[in-house]
Amino acid sequence: MNVMIFGCGYSGQAIAEAFLPDAERVSGTARSPHKVLELAAKRIKAFVFDGSPFSLELAEELQEVTHLVQSIPPGSSGDPLLTLVTGRLSALFPKLRWIGYLSTVGVYGDHGGDWVTEETPGSPIHGRSIDRVDTEDAWVAEGHAAGLPVAVLRLSGIYGPGRNAFVNLTQGKARRIIKKGQVFNRIRVEDIGGATRFLADGAFSGIYNVTDDEPAPPQDVIVEAARLVGIEPPPEQDFETAEMTAMARSFYGANKKVSNGKIRRLGFRFRFPEYRMSLAQLWSSDKWRG
Repeated sequence: MNVMIFGCGYSGQAIAEAFLPDAERVSGTARSPHKVLELAAKRIKAFVFDGSPFSLELAEELQEVTHLVQSIPPGSSGDPLLTLVTGRLSALFPKLRWIGYLSTVGVYGDHGGDWVTEETPGSPIHGRSIDRVDTEDAWVAEGHAAGLPVAVLRLSGIYGPGRNAFVNLTQGKARRIIKKGQVFNRIRVEDIGGATRFLADGAFSGIYNVTDDEPAPPQDVIVEAARLVGIEPPPEQDFETAEMTAMARSFYGANKKVSNGKIRRLGFRFRFPEYRMSLAQLWSSDKWRG
């Protein structure tokens, strides 16, 4: 198994870690030589990729890849990898057996706090999520044309070592924004790695929600983290009057509970299925720092 992860950032590195024990080689891309050196230090064979045509070295590496993970979000010109591989997938990746595309539960849009599954039609309310739906479809079509399974992993809010409520509390950035009825799903970054490995090992195709079991109000996570630290949580702020960036406020426009039942029925088991036990593990192990 030779794995290539385009966009080997926070989630990509967790995916690499899930494959490293058994893969013959795990490769990844970053946008700068500095980031490439960081990946190399983590046993990831790294290449610079910024959306430009593949370098000779990267093109040669692709010839050996059996499992491809695309983690780079679409930009103003679309998916930078898809632009280069459309119609050429089999030629560029002659040994490819499976494709994983990392997407977002943002594609579901707002459902007034109701549950959604992979069967729920996408109704994104933001341009960035609309782009995701189009890119999902394009990757599935490209895989179908090449006779390859494509798994689309729709991720909820990502957290884990170095990116969590404890970090926000210690940096003074944690805020308890209260919007009645608002809930969010979350996903530990290690579970993204585990789910990707599971789907790749089974050569599964289709759409999968990769998210925790318990959608919950965002303020509850802050309160629980503060309890574990032994400090008072930050004061409550009403959503309507709180000072927020347009981007931060936009996340509250989509209210839904996302089901992970489909991937569970295949046999996948989440290591961190709900935020309380996950926060407790981060705190007790001191892994919250990253």
